[in-house]
Amino acid sequence: MTTEPPGSADLNGAFAYTWDLVGDPAAAERIAALGVGAVVLQAAYHSVRAMTPFHPVHRTVHATHAAAYFALDERRWSGSRLRPVAPGWAVDTPDRFGTAAAALRAQGLRVEAWLVLTHSSAAGSRAPELTVRNAYDERYGYALCPAQPEVAKYAVELVSAFAERHDVTTAPALMLEACGWLGFEHGSHHEKTAGADLGRGCRDLLSVCLCPACRKGVEAAGADPGALAHAVRRAVDAEMRDGVPAPGTLAEALGDGAAKALLRHRQSVIEELTHRIAAVAPGRELLLMADGDPQATGPDSGLDLGRFDGRATAVVVKCWDDEDRSVARVKEAVRDSQRPVIANVSVVDEHPARLAARVARLRDAGARAVRYYHAGLASPARLRALRTAETTPTTEGAA
Repeated sequence: MTTEPPGSADLNGAFAYTWDLVGDPAAAERIAALGVGAVVLQAAYHSVRAMTPFHPVHRTVHATHAAAYFALDERRWSGSRLRPVAPGWAVDTPDRFGTAAAALRAQGLRVEAWLVLTHSSAAGSRAPELTVRNAYDERYGYALCPAQPEVAKYAVELVSAFAERHDVTTAPALMLEACGWLGFEHGSHHEKTAGADLGRGCRDLLSVCLCPACRKGVEAAGADPGALAHAVRRAVDAEMRDGVPAPGTLAEALGDGAAKALLRHRQSVIEELTHRIAAVAPGRELLLMADGDPQATGPDSGLDLGRFDGRATAVVVKCWDDEDRSVARVKEAVRDSQRPVIANVSVVDEHPARLAARVARLRDAGARAVRYYHAGLASPARLRALRTAETTPTTEGAA
């Protein structure tokens, strides 16, 4: 009698960057000692400046643009405006993902490939007309719009290129980040937006994309994109100029019909994109970073989880904020989704003394598994807290 190997929703895991492992022969063993069974390893990622406190060669890595961390076949991207770029920092090896993944597998760890799809300032600067455009006709250069056919094709091709390079035995699961719209919240270089005191409703309105592809999609879903843009501007201007808070929901700000049309458009685009990704990555588990609030934008796709008809083996729900709100969010996702829920917990932001209690509450709320962010960024004290969280039983007796 044979038993199926554990899937992603059956194991706890930790995030890691390839540069945490490549060039550090002790890194994989150090991560395995945390007690997790899986590692979410960066395969395609946006620009970032990161600490590498344990690496024997460097202390910081500055990834100056979005890059692919697996070997690229340049012929595949010939003539394409949107194309992944190789990194030029840290250790120079053509397949950093493969090198790091092999070290992790040698320690008995399951490797999940972490792919960021629509977040790329480099791609946005090359093709600004394919980026998110707000109601003021302003572009968010870091945010590719997935409703644009060229963007969706790029995202699918990126996954396909990875899947052909690394088969299902190397990376049986794909963690999909930014599989939808990034919005106003980003944290640009020298960010100067805090003083406007924008509320959540106003930020959501500034995140509404009204590029030509989205206007077409909104219209097909039953709303007038021109009227929707006017409603967005009216509510945003009232808050920014007159101090009248924008409504907290899109329905209040735009009208029920227009809001529903916008959200139907968004959901259908994300659903179609996940189906296309599944088709080019057969046999893989798809772990979708998702937010159960349909009007949310960002790296976690805003979805009506109860009606989501896309492809996802499990949904990964971010639990980095207030503990009670995180627990409530997981409960709602478990209630609404037909798929297992994985809780994404930040070791970097949570006080080490509270981490085990937070994890226990999230597991009790119905999370099947946990992904800890981030094994490479955390201090020794935070890594000890992660290990403690993994060895503290929940009321269900799960580690």
